[in-house]
Amino acid sequence: MPKKILNGTVVSDKPNKTITVLVERKFQHPILKKVMKARKKYNAHDEENKFKVGDKVSIRESRPYSKNKKFEVIGETK
Repeated sequence: MPKKILNGTVVSDKPNKTITVLVERKFQHPILKKVMKARKKYNAHDEENKFKVGDKVSIRESRPYSKNKKFEVIGETK
């Protein structure tokens, strides 16, 4: 099964070797037919602590690094 790849914005870089990424997706409501936005935050592993708040990054599903950290940073997106 392929790994899930998500794009988002870094909203926190305070923990060591960890960043918090806000991923926003748009979908159509099944009954109302209105386009809605859903946001979710993911903790991702950043080995070199090189990403800062505001950076746009891609994250990939990986092995569990901790209880809440199950993604790793692939790189920066534009």
